[in-house]
Amino acid sequence: MITRVQRWGNSQGLRLSKELLAEAGIHVGDTVHVAVRDGVLVISPARRVRGVLDLTELVAGIPHDYHSHEVEWGPAAGDEVW
Repeated sequence: MITRVQRWGNSQGLRLSKELLAEAGIHVGDTVHVAVRDGVLVISPARRVRGVLDLTELVAGIPHDYHSHEVEWGPAAGDEVW
């Protein structure tokens, strides 16, 4: 696929066809990893993103039989008023 670098506001970007993205396993809204290797721009799906957590996925991972409880942290250490 031949495309052109375009200016969008103060940024530059590429338009990629949906067929090209599908072949790479990338969908609109996905996070991607962009790198330069030997002068070649490489865009790949981000398999693991640090600092980005999906709350829905985290909550889905909680066992159904889990029950929360209070944790005793000991006596107050300062001027806290509870």
